[in-house]
Amino acid sequence: MKASPIDVLNGLRVSRETNERLEHFAKLFQKWAKSINLVAPSTIEDLWRRHIVDSLQLAQLSPGPKTWVDLGSGGGFPGVITAIYLAELGDGWVHLVESNNKKAAFLRVALAETGARGSVHPVRIEEAGALIPRADAVSARALADLTLLLDYSAPWMTAKEQKAVAYFHKGRDYQREIDKAVGRYQFDLVKHPSVVEPDSVVLEIANLARRAQ
Repeated sequence: MKASPIDVLNGLRVSRETNERLEHFAKLFQKWAKSINLVAPSTIEDLWRRHIVDSLQLAQLSPGPKTWVDLGSGGGFPGVITAIYLAELGDGWVHLVESNNKKAAFLRVALAETGARGSVHPVRIEEAGALIPRADAVSARALADLTLLLDYSAPWMTAKEQKAVAYFHKGRDYQREIDKAVGRYQFDLVKHPSVVEPDSVVLEIANLARRAQ
């Protein structure tokens, strides 16, 4: 596994304790990935750049302690990484939603052993809105196309008392997904270039509202 390249994250600096937590997470991930398909096997060798640093972008785009909902948390990206960063701040929380019991078990161990600020909800995403009443931000990575992600996120993004902001990692085909999504929703959009992949972005979406049909 390649060494930690945390210092290359566009000026973002993390504490020594956070870096140690990330390194412990990486070791846990490598161990569990031998028996559970947490990410595409071809990307494990480049774990730090492709997954950990990619996830840490959210700490730069949305700094400070917040309550997050991470949808389809899978191998912990970006949810566990965000929760590890929040441990440095001593505030904020990540609700990780993952219906696969084996992956949920990994996420629980990762949170516990790294001291990250988060909890796991082993339910379907459609059921999570009733269990997690409020959130400041929603994240998802490699989960679904944008329209479906907005469907999933609507309980937190369209609530009258609070409207969460979403941060979705997307690959090179993101514009097609945006064009499709605007047929169902209206929203404010900021495209943040990825610090990891030149053709990828993190879509920041706010003020979500469903269009009248």
